[in-house]
Amino acid sequence: MDYKSEILRSIRTTVDRSIANCRVDRTYESVIKDITPKGYVVLDESGSERIVGCCIPGLQLQVMQRVWVKEPLGNIKRLHICGVI
Repeated sequence: MDYKSEILRSIRTTVDRSIANCRVDRTYESVIKDITPKGYVVLDESGSERIVGCCIPGLQLQVMQRVWVKEPLGNIKRLHICGVI
């Protein structure tokens, strides 16, 4: 048995498991498709339309305006607008 390759394989398995469980913030570019009383309709990373709020107080956004959208800790339910492009 080659102990070096066995050690490397176990390290790789540990790293792969750690990466799979990693939850990070993701910020990406989107566009405002519509404005409703509940919030702004934007496209998420997969191309689905989502109704989200804006975390910038007093900012009025318009349809077809490009924005930065943040997905905290990979939780799509907490998606919000965090900046304007």
